Amino acid sequence: MPRYALKIEYHGAPFSGWQRQNEHPSVQQTVEEALRRLDPSVGTIAAAGRTDAGVHATGQVAHCDMARDWDPFRLAEALNYHLKPAPVAILEAARAPDDWHARFSARERRYIFRLLSRRAQPTHEAGLVWHVRQALELEPMQQAARHLVGNHDFTTFRSSICQAESPVKTLDRLDVTAHEVPNGTEFRFDVRARSFLHNQVRSFVGTLERVGAGGWTPERVAEALAAKDRAACGPVSPPQGLYLSHVRYPDDPFAAQAE
Repeated sequence: MPRYALKIEYHGAPFSGWQRQNEHPSVQQTVEEALRRLDPSVGTIAAAGRTDAGVHATGQVAHCDMARDWDPFRLAEALNYHLKPAPVAILEAARAPDDWHARFSARERRYIFRLLSRRAQPTHEAGLVWHVRQALELEPMQQAARHLVGNHDFTTFRSSICQAESPVKTLDRLDVTAHEVPNGTEFRFDVRARSFLHNQVRSFVGTLERVGAGGWTPERVAEALAAKDRAACGPVSPPQGLYLSHVRYPDDPFAAQAE
């Protein structure tokens, strides 16, 4: 059966997350139902990241096996027709090797978190950013973020229901930047690693927001990391500012298709 990689964009608000659930709508279920309109034999699809309820994606990747050969462009077009009106879109489809896996072949996942700092509530960006009313300082957040980069035991920044075998991960990047917007500032957190613990990025951002607001010092973030204790974590940010933006593969089927 031919295997296809799918690059997927979605608005996470209506969904309980990526993973299929019995009683709540999920992105996985939505894509699988569209696929089965084209091929009833399609089974469970796998994705690079199991995003939580309310989390968005601009570059999620999944793979599926089809009963017959499809032109990748026509497959993407047909899926997008059947996905409407759900806020899910197939940005691109590509043929992939039979042993290629959206999750296990991935070498890096990139998340972007958007935080809007201004007094007025967002209108056009409502549901797409975390809105905080107070002003935040960029430099202290950047200083604090540097304590988190590298190979660490991230127990402090791990959900109590995380199912990962080990809390030890290597964080490749955590860059914090500021962008001026009308009457405020949008702060973006660019977070990259091969894999993440449950709620790790949102725990980082919620803690760094406390630093930017002046409630924590950058050094306190280092102390919280060293504590290896969930109780030492700052508040966990809400999901609506978080995006799975890119997944990197050593043999990227989308890049191969473009050549």
